Amino acid sequence: MKIAVIGTGYVGLVTGTCLAETGNEVVCVDIVEEKVNKMRAGEMPIYEPGLDLLFHRNIKQERLTFTTNLAEAIAPAKVIFLALPTPPGADGSADLSYVLGAAKDIAKIITEYKVIVTKSTVPVGTADKVNAVMKANTDVPFAVVSNPEFLREGVAVEDFMKPDRVVIGTMDEKARQIMGDLYAPYVRQGNPILYMDERSSELTKYAANSFLATKITFMNEIANMCELVGADVDMVRKGVGADARIGKRFLFPGVGYGGSCFPKDVQALAKSAEENKYEFKILNSVMEVNETQKKRLVVKMREHYGPGGLKGKTFALWGLAFKPETDDIREAPALYIIDELLAEGAKVVAYDPEGMPNVKKLLGDKITYSNDRYTALEGADALLIVTEWPVFRTPDFEFMKEKLKAPVIFDGRNLYDLDRMKDCGFYYNSIGRKIVG
Repeated sequence: MKIAVIGTGYVGLVTGTCLAETGNEVVCVDIVEEKVNKMRAGEMPIYEPGLDLLFHRNIKQERLTFTTNLAEAIAPAKVIFLALPTPPGADGSADLSYVLGAAKDIAKIITEYKVIVTKSTVPVGTADKVNAVMKANTDVPFAVVSNPEFLREGVAVEDFMKPDRVVIGTMDEKARQIMGDLYAPYVRQGNPILYMDERSSELTKYAANSFLATKITFMNEIANMCELVGADVDMVRKGVGADARIGKRFLFPGVGYGGSCFPKDVQALAKSAEENKYEFKILNSVMEVNETQKKRLVVKMREHYGPGGLKGKTFALWGLAFKPETDDIREAPALYIIDELLAEGAKVVAYDPEGMPNVKKLLGDKITYSNDRYTALEGADALLIVTEWPVFRTPDFEFMKEKLKAPVIFDGRNLYDLDRMKDCGFYYNSIGRKIVG
């Protein structure tokens, strides 16, 4: 099938590449000529494990191409995916200008029936708006489909190639058949394609992400409660997760959620509810708690060092990306922690396997960047762990003690065993567990 993907951000590039992998001919469109030229030359604009192999293979086999020419891309395409940014506006609502602008441009070009697919995460009613824009600018028949993505950064290729479910929102029978044929190779193991109306499809994506964000936030609240009453959040987590109605996933406490999806989607759903005269109290609380939780480690540090005690100290920080296996730093807790420490007059030396270039673009020389995890520790007053990269899980603790000025760790991801930390002679302060040392 011939496909056009408008937008080569995270969602667009993963979508286009994975669709090409099953034999489709995919043209990805971007307005930035320099970016398009780099992708044509085989340069990946994002970090995502496993994507580079598919990316290069499909470019080589000429199933995946790139252009800045919208008309050139959509002329042969049966399906046109809109994978464009929907950033939050000042009031928290999703900005649909890119999506609706692309719909208008497409409408003026098409000369035969096309399926227009909103792949971006968009508020309820967006398909109706796209449909209205298209109708105002063309008499050519078309269908608008809502097909939300459920990609987890770090495992996005697996999520696309072997999805838990595919959600297709359309009331157009022809579009339904086309989309079903397109996704059939990805659900051969029996996972469902769920057909529904466009508005239900749009709300499904927001509901899923908001529920997961709520689950994370609830466990962070439990962790904070554990510290007050002397309970161990690891034990509580296991006891709660053993209930099949709840499940084990998304119950690990930490310093809050970040990234490109959860913060934006929770905010947008709450705003959408407000616009429909409904107060989404749970989501408002989730956002409030998460903002506080991102700075939880700094609160612990202030308690440990006392008033003004952070000033002049140097802290090593492991982890800048909002989660492991990505270079995405959008709404990353590390950025909030760094801001707090710099405001207190502290210095930060950071290491992250993938996230440092993006942080350098944002913060410049406000902090120091280390080439490896151990070098970051040299002369530091303490270590802060913010992202649970696998490389941080089994370090040489004795070597760490030699590097650090004092054997102090503030762990925002609960990577280490409490007894091990005690035996190694560390002061170890984690989330929802007793303080060691």
